[in-house]
Order: sequence, then C-alpha cells, then structure tokens
Amino acid sequence: MSSWLQTHAFLIYSWLERATPYIALCSLLLALVVLVLLVLMHKRVSRLMLGRTGSLEETLSILSREMKEMKEFRSELEKYLKLVELRLRGSVSGIGVVRFNPFSGDGSGGNQSFAVAFLDEKYSGVVFSSLYARDRVAIYGKPIERGASSFELTREEKEAIERAKKTILERTPK
Repeated sequence: MSSWLQTHAFLIYSWLERATPYIALCSLLLALVVLVLLVLMHKRVSRLMLGRTGSLEETLSILSREMKEMKEFRSELEKYLKLVELRLRGSVSGIGVVRFNPFSGDGSGGNQSFAVAFLDEKYSGVVFSSLYARDRVAIYGKPIERGASSFELTREEKEAIERAKKTILERTPK
C-alpha cells in the first residue's frame, strides 16, 4: 500500500508543480480585485464621513440636524401654500368682455359700449356695463353670486359672465 501512496503522492506533487504558476497568477488577480474593492469602499466610506473629525457619529448628527431643518422648512412651506391657496380662491380668476352697440336703430354709439364680468373660482364677483352714446355715458355695476345676480341682467352681461366662466374652466386643472 505504500507504493500506491507513493504513486499518488508523486502524481499530486507533479500536478501541483505544473499548476503552481497558475495558482500564483490567480492569487495575484484575486489580490488585485480585493485591493480595488478596498479602495472603492474606502472612498465610499470617506464620502459618508462629514464634519471636522470625520466620525460616523458626527455625520449622523449633521444629517439628523439637516433633516430636522428640512421638516421645519416643509411645514412652513405647507402653511404658506395653504394661505396662498385661500387668497387665490378669492381673487379674480375669470374675465369676460362683450362689446356691443346698444343703439342699433339710429347707429349712434358704434361698438363703444361693453359688458365686462370679473369672477372668482366660485363664479362670484361683479359685472360692469357701459352704455356709450355721443352725448352721454352710463356705467352700471351688478354683483354676481355663483353665476347669478339679484338684479336683472342684460343679454350682453349674461354673455360676459359666460365668457368669464369659460376662462375659469379652461384654467382649472383636470
């Protein structure tokens, strides 16, 4: 049995003798790969380290403080946006203008007369009418609540209100 062992030991030894350069080359390549990974990891860790001392605790403290500041800023921004939204709801959102000639029979006045409606998002606001003639100008104002008025509206005033509503609808996000 010792001859069997000697034969196999000789085969293993000869195989190792031929494979040694390849094993060394693989070991070298593996060491280079590990070295590159180590350098990359060092760069990543050093980017994590903020502050003067470069400690992880200081980095976490800085990030925590910045996160708190961002939350406060977001809270203030949300309050501001709510205030702006409330202010915008009460502002003029739609304008409709209709020019017309109220005196079509005698030709006086031309198309100098007009009706203009100023409405907010709830279709509330005012409609102004101006009747122009050569010898006088008359201006009327009527309040509008939800698209209607407690005063009688002329055809031109109704058309101006509809045009103002249309501009509001066109600007409303869908």
